[in-house]
Amino acid sequence: MTVLDSMRGLSSAEEFFSLLDVPYDPTVLRVARLHILRRMGEYLSDTDLAAADDDTARALCRAHLQHAYDDFVASTPIEQRVFKALKDAVAPRQKGFVSFDSLAAAQEET
Repeated sequence: MTVLDSMRGLSSAEEFFSLLDVPYDPTVLRVARLHILRRMGEYLSDTDLAAADDDTARALCRAHLQHAYDDFVASTPIEQRVFKALKDAVAPRQKGFVSFDSLAAAQEET
């Protein structure tokens, strides 16, 4: 079984850390577990694991998990904004503008 096959069967962040042998602080993981795994996924999406042998794939996955974890040791989920809802919370709001003249013209046409 390859490391990718093994990862597909995992269900908790702790299992990912254990499989890839990445040390972690339970306090950090308790706060940012989904954010760390999501960030790892972002890093993995830029990596061609299909062409790599299993040892290389394991090393890449381990490095990406460590990098993602380090992001959240040095920062918070709010600062990192991995998920769309957090990104949207700080995105400039687009204000729709309808001029009074266009409303008046539309009213006259009806």
